[in-house]
Amino acid sequence: MPLLMTILFSILPISELRGAIPYAVYHGFSIPLAGLISVAANACVPLIAFLFLESVHKLFYRFGPYRKFFDRFVEKARKKVHAQMEKYGYWGLLLFVAVPLPVTGAWTGALGAWVLGLSYKKAFFSIAGGVVIAGIIVSLLVALWGVGTQTIFFKTMH
Repeated sequence: MPLLMTILFSILPISELRGAIPYAVYHGFSIPLAGLISVAANACVPLIAFLFLESVHKLFYRFGPYRKFFDRFVEKARKKVHAQMEKYGYWGLLLFVAVPLPVTGAWTGALGAWVLGLSYKKAFFSIAGGVVIAGIIVSLLVALWGVGTQTIFFKTMH
């Protein structure tokens, strides 16, 4: 059960690696194994997100209010980040995902790449690279912080 929960936490938009790795370590996984499982599952997020966004978007885009909102939203988003995208490109996406803070994970990176119309293949590799870096950072923080301090957080989950 801890293995399935680790994978689930890894692919959930809120927890991602920040929740999955400490959870797995608390439940007896070694830090390298927890990191490996969590990174592998979290690296699948862009594939899931791109597939979901494309299918749902095509379905909803048929409706005028959604189309109007979406087109306006995308245009505004593209104008807002155009300069940064031109300057940093896919490396910027990688670094954005690599920072293990709320709203900087694989889901947000995939959504941003999709909204900006980036190449899915290049975005996937940038996001996956960011996931690997974030996984290393979170694993190091768990090792430095110590598993005992997470007991308070996970007590409510049993």
